[in-house]
Amino acid sequence: MCDSTTADMKILGVKFAPLKVPLERRLQTLTAAIWFIWSAFGGLFSAVITVYLLIYTQTRYFVLLYFLWMYYDWNTCNRGGRSYAWTKFARSNVFWRHFCNYFPIKLVKTADLDPKKSYLFVCTPHGLLSAGVVGSFGTDILDCKKLFPGLEMRSIILDQHFKMPFFREYVSTLCCCASNAESIKYLLSSPPESPFTGRATILIVGGASESLESRPGTYRILVKKRKGFVKLALQHGVPLVPVFSFGETDLFNQLYGPEGSLFRRFQHYIRKSIGLAPVIFSGRGFFQYSFGLIPKRAPISVVVGSPIELPKIAQPTADQINEYHEKFIQRLTELFETHKHNYLKNPEKAVLELDV
Repeated sequence: MCDSTTADMKILGVKFAPLKVPLERRLQTLTAAIWFIWSAFGGLFSAVITVYLLIYTQTRYFVLLYFLWMYYDWNTCNRGGRSYAWTKFARSNVFWRHFCNYFPIKLVKTADLDPKKSYLFVCTPHGLLSAGVVGSFGTDILDCKKLFPGLEMRSIILDQHFKMPFFREYVSTLCCCASNAESIKYLLSSPPESPFTGRATILIVGGASESLESRPGTYRILVKKRKGFVKLALQHGVPLVPVFSFGETDLFNQLYGPEGSLFRRFQHYIRKSIGLAPVIFSGRGFFQYSFGLIPKRAPISVVVGSPIELPKIAQPTADQINEYHEKFIQRLTELFETHKHNYLKNPEKAVLELDV
């Protein structure tokens, strides 16, 4: 999709953007670039900046004070994350408005949710960096709190992000919490802070492994072998809510290695070592659409399905877990098949592939 209504040029196979593009769209592109570069490499940048400040500048004492703050704040990501009072401004500023309008991202509700209950939103697909989930639930731009009144939104992300100086403050402003059992159990069992009366815990079930399957026009979901989220939901009696991000996989091309290939085995080795999946990808650039680090301007529609009610079972059996896991897969498939005609360009060719 082009960045302007005016014609673009192609030189030596590279499609260039028009010279005359509205400032608003240029700002959107800049915002998308900043978001991707910081989200993908912010942890590394933070580590390098921290070392530089400690060794080569007089600000080392402020950095040491910040380390004391990190020590004091270390467990916040496992205890419900930052309070809304801390994050309200960050979630609603102009940066995120430009970000959401760039693709654009759309949040769609298909059923009302009880504002006094807790829910586990199970989101698919992961894509490279889950832009749809960030825009829909990590910010207030798309009015998630108006669509789901009373519910506090908390997204689950990799633990490693909270161990990086400075970068941890960025993910904390998005109301994120760590992806470990202690953190998720806390969110599912504890009441939210006022003014919220219920909570939605946002889990991208495919995780980093699913990002390796992200390619335009494909929807490959790693969910059949992932049953831990069902066990946690049963232990706390929390309804499961399937969420599907249509268009999430269209933002980047990537060099793809099928399961079992040498390249894929190397990717899995790195992922298990550092928790992040290494991908060789290409999006677009500032002034051309053929390659670059910026995600493509493709619409993302995050569709929230109806809840699947679960009983509260302190020690669910394997059969019980399998039963509700199958119900979730069935409901997720129905959500995809029902709404793909509304949000995909070629819905008749779109197929949901489970655990390829």
